[in-house]
Amino acid sequence: MPRITQQLHPHREPVATRPAATVLLLRDAPDEGGLEVLMTRRSDKASFAPGAYVFPGGGIDALDAAPEAHAAADRRTTQNDQHLTQAIAAIRESFEELGILLARHADGPRQGLMAGEEDIAALDRHQPFVAQCQARGLRLAADGVYLLAHWTADRDLARRFEVPFLVARMPEGQEPVADEAEQFEPVWVRPADALARHEAGQFFMIFPTIRTLQRLAKFASTQAVLDAVAHEQPLWVSCPRAGFLAGKEARYMEDEMPFGELALVCPDGQIVHPLDWQTERPVPLLRNVVRLTAPNPGVMTGPGTNSYLVGDPATGFIAIDPGPADAQHLDTLWRAAGGDIRMIVCTHSHPDHSPGAAPLQALCVQAGHPKPPILGLPSAPTARAASTFTPDRLLQNSELLTLAGSAAGAKITHSLQVIHTPGHAANHLCLLLVEDALLFSGDHILNGSTTVVDPPDGNMSDYLDSLDKLDALCAEHGVEFILPAHGYVLGGARGAIAKLKAHRLAREAKVLAAMQALPQGSMDDWVRHAYNDVPPRMWPVAQRSLLAHVERIRMLAP
Repeated sequence: MPRITQQLHPHREPVATRPAATVLLLRDAPDEGGLEVLMTRRSDKASFAPGAYVFPGGGIDALDAAPEAHAAADRRTTQNDQHLTQAIAAIRESFEELGILLARHADGPRQGLMAGEEDIAALDRHQPFVAQCQARGLRLAADGVYLLAHWTADRDLARRFEVPFLVARMPEGQEPVADEAEQFEPVWVRPADALARHEAGQFFMIFPTIRTLQRLAKFASTQAVLDAVAHEQPLWVSCPRAGFLAGKEARYMEDEMPFGELALVCPDGQIVHPLDWQTERPVPLLRNVVRLTAPNPGVMTGPGTNSYLVGDPATGFIAIDPGPADAQHLDTLWRAAGGDIRMIVCTHSHPDHSPGAAPLQALCVQAGHPKPPILGLPSAPTARAASTFTPDRLLQNSELLTLAGSAAGAKITHSLQVIHTPGHAANHLCLLLVEDALLFSGDHILNGSTTVVDPPDGNMSDYLDSLDKLDALCAEHGVEFILPAHGYVLGGARGAIAKLKAHRLAREAKVLAAMQALPQGSMDDWVRHAYNDVPPRMWPVAQRSLLAHVERIRMLAP
């Protein structure tokens, strides 16, 4: 993890969480209208999410975990005690807020039948729930309540809850009746319709509700949802993070592109980091890491090429990937370093990464600073003409590039370890900031897309081997964050590498299937089959990586 001394913002401990539970009551709309979920509007005076449309639920009480409550509930053999407590809390809250009773008769002529209107009318929403059910001969139907997801409220909030989102089938013959105190206006709604109404400003919802409905919208029926959660594990677990986008707070889950960057810059969840892509000013990520994005956005470069400065005023700076030879970009990069650039490193020779190196070097010299060497690996004979690059000095694999200085009597060191990672390009390398366990991945690992592997300079076997090398490096040094040449910082480094490798191998399987189905097919034929999940406008680009897969498949063939 990055050194605490390099964090941009003083630590602020998030508020402790409280246990709660919420339940999504589901039904299938008549006339094949699709899946519907029950929602209610919270009181405008509520202390949490006032006026928002939510699923019924609330805090978990001590009585929900009591042995007598567990004894009064039917449970699945795979349902552990914690999940049972959560299900009991959700059942209780559903009754107290909406008068819905997930319970069944224990004996007598109605044994096994779900509770009905007479049972509901006999219970008092304001009296101990489980005891009333027991007195009426009812058992809680916790065996029909399943774990869908687990949310932990954002670290920046003043009130935080730890909330399992549960799902259950709505009992037939029951109608929701809001308590008119905490909840109002119960409504059955299709997830897609709720999202559309929210977008139109007519159905206010908070972030976890929105994201849950987005995922729920993919299911066609109640049974499809219940089948998906039958394994007793949540479909997702999330504690969102937020930053500023276009001047407004924007929240993200772990699988969304800005999440890793927010985790790096604001680990305690403070909302202070701007996420807008900008080329006119550098964006600090840590005290010793600054990113400046070049003004070259496009299909191949995403928001633009990221140039990084590693170091501080006491040590000077190493510039990583100066980018294209754009005078304004290089001037801004040079000024962000106070002119004190000690080394210029290019991760590879492609035209959006290395052409700015020589002009940046000249800028330093013209200002009277020592000439910083341009470091990297020379372009191979297989490189395209636009990717010609010759460094002042060749870097060796595992070599350390070190900046050293002192401030306030303390020694400061920033060390970059060189890792040769051919695949995207024959001369590609990555850099590990050793003291802070940060991986600068160049184009080998991107955020939001997969890099092109373009033969003959690109090689798919080399690319996959380099992924394995980076995974081992991350394991050895405890790397959590990857800083790519395009896109936001990635979190969960080893998981990201594993996902990327799995994606590449899955794509290779599709390429092989296309080759087997169309043995006389052309590259155009194969790309249509193997990349049928990619927009056709991207097929010419995808065809480059397809060729790399074809070469690897033929090389591995017996």
